[in-house]
Amino acid sequence: MHTLVTGGAGFIGSNYVHRLLKRGETVTVFDNLSRRGAEANLDWLQKEFGTDAFRFVRGDVRNAGLLTAMAVDVDAIIHLAAQVAVTTSVEQPREDIEINIMGTFNVLEAARLSPGRPMVLYASTNKVYGNMEGLIIEEEATRYAYRDYPYGIPESYPLDFHSPYGCSKGAGDQYVRDYARIYGLRTVVFRQSCIYGPRQFGVEDQGWVAWFIIAALRGDPITIYGDGKQVRDVLYVEDLLDAYDAAVANRSRSSGQIYNLGGGPENQLAIWQEFGPMLERLIGHSIPVGRGDWRPGDQRIFIADIRKAQRELGWHPQVNVEVGIGKLYAWVAENLGLLRTYR
Repeated sequence: MHTLVTGGAGFIGSNYVHRLLKRGETVTVFDNLSRRGAEANLDWLQKEFGTDAFRFVRGDVRNAGLLTAMAVDVDAIIHLAAQVAVTTSVEQPREDIEINIMGTFNVLEAARLSPGRPMVLYASTNKVYGNMEGLIIEEEATRYAYRDYPYGIPESYPLDFHSPYGCSKGAGDQYVRDYARIYGLRTVVFRQSCIYGPRQFGVEDQGWVAWFIIAALRGDPITIYGDGKQVRDVLYVEDLLDAYDAAVANRSRSSGQIYNLGGGPENQLAIWQEFGPMLERLIGHSIPVGRGDWRPGDQRIFIADIRKAQRELGWHPQVNVEVGIGKLYAWVAENLGLLRTYR
């Protein structure tokens, strides 16, 4: 099987490419290397498997012609290339649209025009549900909680794009779904919650779990926006990749479907009121933090209802929060020299 991974040198992409190569599959990595840490991830893959083990194409998803050429002989496209930060989308909305909407459109067209009609997996986001102002949210001592959604937010919850990032990813989300209906492409949308794990070069506005760990170990200042009780369901990257594999293996069932993917209720965490003490235990001392106002589009709570993926794909997260964060902490500590070069 030949898989094209856009954003294949990014955090999720490099981990999936590593998995595919370890299985002996044929892989094309498509990446413009603009993301923090992408060159380091590419170097890691080349050292692990050799420069001839996979094809690397330095390209941008805004280049429709190049994408179409790359998709001619592939069986699946894992579309991970994106502008990924809400704050960046607010500052540069045009670039956000060009990458996330037009880039996704280019991927879909490349698949539609390919003789093999490859399957397309799209990494969407929980931000497509917006701020969910209509929900009744209860404030507890260390976190926020849903009153009426004990299993989390299902795929049927109304979409309400909020922030340019939410709009651009949401538009891509709906294009991917509609290409299955209109053109018969085998597409799958994964509305992903907070993914974390090794090879994540987190920054303040994206990849918060990794960012807090990196900043704490480097001694960089940490700012908490809002009250720190915001809740996310966190999902370890290997569990996410298991879902990708399950969707490809069960393509007759998954094609045309949308799945919420996250840690679910069992792996929810308040971003500082609960994660902060956990990190302080790992590092062995208190961590000073600054405080800032709430950021645009910041949900007080998001927990994914993952039961559809469980039913249809036979998938369930295997790595719990304590174990997963311990694994990421160990990777950051071991690679602190490398991470110091990416500020």
